[in-house]
Amino acid sequence: MFSKILIANRGEIACRVIKTAKRMGIATVAVYSDADADALHVEMADEAVHIGPSTAAESYLVMDKIIAACKQTGAQAVHPGYGFLSERAAFPEALAAEGIVFIGPHRRAIEAMGDKIESKKFANAANVSTVPGYIGVIENSDEAVKIADEIGYPVMIKASAGGGGKGMRVAWNAAETHDGYARAKSEAASSFGDDRVFLEKFIENPRHIEIQVLGDKHGNAIYLGERECSIQRRNQKVIEEAPSPLLDEETRRAMGEQAVALAKAVDYDSAGTVEFVAGQDKSFFFLEMNTRLQVEHPVTELITGVDLVEQMIRVAAGEKLSISQSDVTLNGWAVESRIYAEDPFRNFLPSIGRLTRYRPPAESRTGSVVVRNDTGVVEGSEISMFYDPMVAKLVTHAPSRPEAIEAMGLALDKFVIDGIGHNVPFLASIMKHPRWRSGALSTSFIADEYPDGFKAAEPNAQARSVFAAVALSMEVIRKERLDHLPGRLRPHTGALRADWVVKLDDDLLPVTLVEGFPAVPIEMDIKVADQPVVTLTGDWAPGDALWSGSVDGAPVNVQVRAIANGWRLEWQGYSVAARVMTPRTAELDALMPEKIAADTSKLLLCPMPGLVVSLHVAEGDEVSAGQQLAIVEAMKMENVLRAERDGKVASIKALPGDSLAVDAVIMEFE
Repeated sequence: MFSKILIANRGEIACRVIKTAKRMGIATVAVYSDADADALHVEMADEAVHIGPSTAAESYLVMDKIIAACKQTGAQAVHPGYGFLSERAAFPEALAAEGIVFIGPHRRAIEAMGDKIESKKFANAANVSTVPGYIGVIENSDEAVKIADEIGYPVMIKASAGGGGKGMRVAWNAAETHDGYARAKSEAASSFGDDRVFLEKFIENPRHIEIQVLGDKHGNAIYLGERECSIQRRNQKVIEEAPSPLLDEETRRAMGEQAVALAKAVDYDSAGTVEFVAGQDKSFFFLEMNTRLQVEHPVTELITGVDLVEQMIRVAAGEKLSISQSDVTLNGWAVESRIYAEDPFRNFLPSIGRLTRYRPPAESRTGSVVVRNDTGVVEGSEISMFYDPMVAKLVTHAPSRPEAIEAMGLALDKFVIDGIGHNVPFLASIMKHPRWRSGALSTSFIADEYPDGFKAAEPNAQARSVFAAVALSMEVIRKERLDHLPGRLRPHTGALRADWVVKLDDDLLPVTLVEGFPAVPIEMDIKVADQPVVTLTGDWAPGDALWSGSVDGAPVNVQVRAIANGWRLEWQGYSVAARVMTPRTAELDALMPEKIAADTSKLLLCPMPGLVVSLHVAEGDEVSAGQQLAIVEAMKMENVLRAERDGKVASIKALPGDSLAVDAVIMEFE
């Protein structure tokens, strides 16, 4: 067994590998760029080596720097994590030339399966069912359009060396194919150093299901069940679960055996994933094989009890698999939510900045429920524009799917993040969505359910009652604290009024304090409007970002942010501005004028912090609705900005190469 390994990655996956290595008694070496000098993975490792500037192309993607770090520290093996060099066939070869072990599959497997074009050719030769398409290299956009016309729309344009949704576009017509080809090639070149793309038929209303495989260097290979990864945005997974609510045991076995047959055909000797697109009728087609650890591997670990990172390390050291196919059992259900630095209210555009507050739910095992948080940040960490915007992976495990979903909802409500935009409200909303809870999934779920973009749902009667009761409890505690401060001119008389009005956004609710008095923990009986009386308990204190307690015995965690004369409250994906007033104050509040938002309809604003890649219009140009105006790159994704209506360009305020902040003006219209 190795005594020291180097992790050629960053963020949460580097931290994840370090945890297992430490448990195995293996020393660890981290590598870091300028942007990651103070990162958590650097702090967790036994040693750390600086490898260059912030851009991945000058640091994490430079093989020579990784090898030099191994030689400097005496690391005997390298775990690549995912992304970066994990699927570069030249990397294990370069390591081997220096006597360093690659903790992953051998080069031939990476070449055969890691390249999307070659893997499809290989799968066809091995009689594996594949999605119809053209699997050769496409030279230009005109050829792409011709091929797409022959395949039939819609088509998927995919980067050959791609992954994580980068270099991927769905085209529904010739014009979208022409534009999508250019964008996919550009993203592929910048993200993977390989601009080859291919086309395949896009199967409508599909599900994305993948099989985890594990092989060793002695000819053994097994599968560890499946993961459903159908909740996606921009072709990138957001929520995963294991097992899949679609599959029965017969289909699971068929997919698993096919995945193992493919793995054995290339003598696969590590952890890997065979991905399938599945129809609602349980038909399935091979998509690709990822020759690395997947982001969503924790859900498989939780339902099987197998530490995949440990298995990768042991296999790389030459050990035989200690488990056979008959040993693999699936226990309970696991759900993973990817916490991203992105704004779901602005079409999931990336967000950067410092985590001024980062308070994830505590990892725990309570009865039969497990909460796990794989993260690479701490409070004060910087979310950089140079890397993927993932902040953490929150995972729950329970005996059944409904219980795992319920545990995830409670954990998301506890996940406190300030300083950046993040998708926790969206994830919390999904956990309550009836279609998600029913398991009627497809990769178009987000587009189907939020065709006009995600917006927080209007609170239902139960949520309004909870918000009003929580707001009143906080206001009572706040007033009690203020009225008993030393030196107050008018100390509290001991009497506490019963009648109040809680304003939730623009909705006024009469609220009555039936019984109770401020204390910590607080306990009150409160009646909201015409709803039944609820009993509320909690331990909130002024300044806390989380109200935790129960309402009528059910656990409730409400996020709290101070606003003028009240709080912004968030719970289960709902969000309201709450203000607590006396009835007389509420009457006067109704007379206040409404603030009118500034008109930005004549401006093209940068929707996220990013780099202007190109401009496609000039001053004086007439533009039509839907016309491409500019391309902005953020966190390795190119975003096309289009005209919302017909107009004329009055002035250009930004140029290609400019780095812009969110809402910076790119151009102005007449």
